[in-house]
Amino acid sequence: MNNEALVVLEFDKIRKMLVDCASSIYAKELAANIMPSSDFDEVQEYLNETTEAVKIFAVATPPLGGIRDIRAILKKIKLGSIAETEEILDIISTMYAMRNVKKFFKETEIDAPILKERAKYIEILGNLEQQLNNAVDERGTIRDDASVELQRIRSQLKSSQAKIKDQISSILHNANYQKYFQDAIVTMRGDRYVIPVKQEYRREFPGLVHDQSATAATVFIEPMAIVELNNDVKQLTIEEQHEIARILRVLSNAINKHNDILSSNAEILAQVDFAFAKAKLAREMNATEPILNREGHTKLNKARHPLIPAEKVVPIDIEIGRTYKMLLITGPNTGGKTVSMKTLGLLSLMTQSGFYIPAAFGSEIAVYQNIYADIGDEQSIEQSLSTFSAHMTHLVKILNVVEPEDLVLLDELGAGTDPEEGSALAMAILERLLAVKATTIATTHYSELKTFAYSTDGIENACVEFDIETLKPTYRLLIGIPGASNAFAISQRLGLSESLIIRAKQLVRADHANFEQVVSALENERVMYEQRNADILERQQKVVQMEKRINQMKDDLNKNKAEIIRKAREKSAAMVRKTRREAEEIIESLKEQFDDLGVKKRQQTIQDARDKLREAELSSVPGIISQKLGKRIDKQSIEIGDTVYISKLDQKGIVLSIEKDGKELTVQVGALRTTVKSSVCRFVSHGHTDDDNNVSNTPIPSSTAKTSGAILQKTAMIQRSIDIRGMMVNEGESIVGKFIDDAAIAGLKNVLIIHGKGTGALRTGIHEYLKHNRSVAKFQFADIDEGGTGATLVEIK
Repeated sequence: MNNEALVVLEFDKIRKMLVDCASSIYAKELAANIMPSSDFDEVQEYLNETTEAVKIFAVATPPLGGIRDIRAILKKIKLGSIAETEEILDIISTMYAMRNVKKFFKETEIDAPILKERAKYIEILGNLEQQLNNAVDERGTIRDDASVELQRIRSQLKSSQAKIKDQISSILHNANYQKYFQDAIVTMRGDRYVIPVKQEYRREFPGLVHDQSATAATVFIEPMAIVELNNDVKQLTIEEQHEIARILRVLSNAINKHNDILSSNAEILAQVDFAFAKAKLAREMNATEPILNREGHTKLNKARHPLIPAEKVVPIDIEIGRTYKMLLITGPNTGGKTVSMKTLGLLSLMTQSGFYIPAAFGSEIAVYQNIYADIGDEQSIEQSLSTFSAHMTHLVKILNVVEPEDLVLLDELGAGTDPEEGSALAMAILERLLAVKATTIATTHYSELKTFAYSTDGIENACVEFDIETLKPTYRLLIGIPGASNAFAISQRLGLSESLIIRAKQLVRADHANFEQVVSALENERVMYEQRNADILERQQKVVQMEKRINQMKDDLNKNKAEIIRKAREKSAAMVRKTRREAEEIIESLKEQFDDLGVKKRQQTIQDARDKLREAELSSVPGIISQKLGKRIDKQSIEIGDTVYISKLDQKGIVLSIEKDGKELTVQVGALRTTVKSSVCRFVSHGHTDDDNNVSNTPIPSSTAKTSGAILQKTAMIQRSIDIRGMMVNEGESIVGKFIDDAAIAGLKNVLIIHGKGTGALRTGIHEYLKHNRSVAKFQFADIDEGGTGATLVEIK
């Protein structure tokens, strides 16, 4: 990549921003030396790595704390030097970070194959880490128990120091010596304990003089009583230093054995830290991932120059490389031409370095082999070159090396010389770049170049918008429209006399004036169409909002409809249950009032009434059982071999025999036989053969048939409610548990438990039991017409 372009486009400032986002010194070095790549696959790999870091950074903070730059320490140890305790502490801290980073990527569920693969190669040196931790504490000092010898030395050292303090304390508190002391304190001189004594008493206080005060009024004397003890302390201190040196040598040798592994681990940590630095910078810039393409096509949506403050920058749209390879930008000075060009150049460099770019989602960008930029006033005093000469010297270098897959940025092409010659040179240079097929963006003031762009294939005009009313640029880039000079309009608004402006218009060549008028008309039409497009977009948004509201209303209506139907069914079921209870009470009353005459007839009438009530109850229950099949059984026409539907079992069966004048039927249900009342069956079809119904006449073992028949019989007779009033809690739990099991087998979805109100003990016990019953989905108090708080409605899973 061309280094001059990096300087001109201020890529160093982006590097500096990245350096500030990195945590460790090693990663900061990587950030400071980052270079754009021209290899498509390599750039894609860089971006994929950044994307992984961005995804992780959005939900978690990677454990990058504690990473130290240990490269110099490892090199020093490799050369045979002994590490200091502070250096060993840095290695311990970095090894702890290695462990945390490896664990983090091992446990994270976020899809990050590149970073996870790198973290996988971090080798944890557990034994070495433990050895270092056992020797050096968190303050960077050697632990007492780092070795047996060091522990012995420090123990004796503490003992000797304690004896010295006791001796000195005894001397300081001796009444005979009080007048000798300048201050009753102990201090140190040359690693020896001394007492400040007044000068006039120096000969009367036995001891060795080590120092005196600046005024000579005080001498610092080591009492004779502690001289030997001080000698012992001095000797032990020397032994301690020798033992510490020996321990550090042992630790340095242990580190050196794993020098290469530690170096590799440190490099991986730096690369991971570097990736998250790019992720952090992307968040600060509110940047997005650019989409790469191999066709040389670049399309930036709402692109922002990253070095302009967010509150001031104006987003621009730039497209080049699809139908045209060259973009010619015209417009007034300070209008944003150069910034637009720099934005594309800098964002290209950032992309090819693996950065996210400050642009809208979906922005595409090509990978250029080289980026060349001739921007700004590069007048050279030392070489005696004018602005024109400096630009031309640079252009000559670019034209000698430019290739088809390069990006060329040219500012004020042909400026600094005679306008006619300058424009001619500019056209010739642009023609050469077109022939080379290099992607080119150039800025100019020359009207001839606008005409040249209109009449030449592969070049597109563009301009930066200027507001005539405010005399200020809007900094928006408009592609497809050349920029008008607006010199007359600006001069008039600034107060130049109208006569001078009229004369100036007379002096302008006719073709130039006509061109400016066309440009002005195009600009007016553009503004008009932009306004119309904005109105259409606003209407489209309103239509979309109305469609959403209509769909929401439909959904709400459907939900309300389903809720109304559900409540109606529940209410009807409650009414049927209430009617059933009332009917049962009437039947009981009738039983008591009549004598034995006509007993059978009355019993038959009562049973028929119960059957009708049960049928009504089943029809009101939502679920499988409520989906009745066929019609009621005619006792006169039912025949052996007919297919019937048993509502209580929710199953079809084949009639094997008819008993009690058609009141009871023996039915084959799958491999089982059972006897049921005809009132709980419904007729489906006549006279199928065994083959049609898959019914086998093979006898069923008596034990199996008896057991299965008993279960089916019990299921067919199950009721939807049970009354446990007057029972104890444990008795009620047993009865309710059995009742719920039978109801679940029968396929009932809702059952009613009547427990009464009373003291509430039975109700509380039953509710506690229902909470832990696996067959119960939920339960609640019954409706008022079903008993209210005296009964509980249970929904079965």
